[in-house]
Amino acid sequence: EVQLQASGGGLVQAGGSLRLSCALSGWFWDDSAVGWFRQVPGKEREGIACTRTGDGSVFYVDSVKGRFTISGDNARKMVYLQMDSLKPEDTAVYYCGGDPLPWCGSAVFPREYDYYGQGTQVTVSS
Repeated sequence: EVQLQASGGGLVQAGGSLRLSCALSGWFWDDSAVGWFRQVPGKEREGIACTRTGDGSVFYVDSVKGRFTISGDNARKMVYLQMDSLKPEDTAVYYCGGDPLPWCGSAVFPREYDYYGQGTQVTVSS
C-alpha cells in the first residue's frame, strides 16, 4: 500500500526556517514525481514545488522560488522541503504528493497527483 507522510511543521517567526519531510512507503517507482502542496482554509490546494526522483530535477512556483528548496533521498525514500525566509503568507497546511508519472516542470506543474499524504501545519507569525 502506498502511503505518504508529511512531518516537520510548526510555529515559526517571520524570517525563520522550517524543514518538512515526506516519507514514501510502498513507493516502488524509481522515476516518479513528488511535490509539495499547501492549502489555506477557503482556498484550493496550491502546488509549490516538485522533484523528479529519477534525475533530481526540480521546479518551483514563483511565490516560493529562491526561498524554498526541495530535495530527495531515493535510498531512504524521503523528500524534503527546506523553507527559509518564511513569511506570514506561507501559513498553510502543507502536503506532499506523489505520482508515477515523472513530470515536473513549468509546463506540467502544478497538476493533480495520484497520492497525497496527510498535511502538516505551518504557521508563520509576524
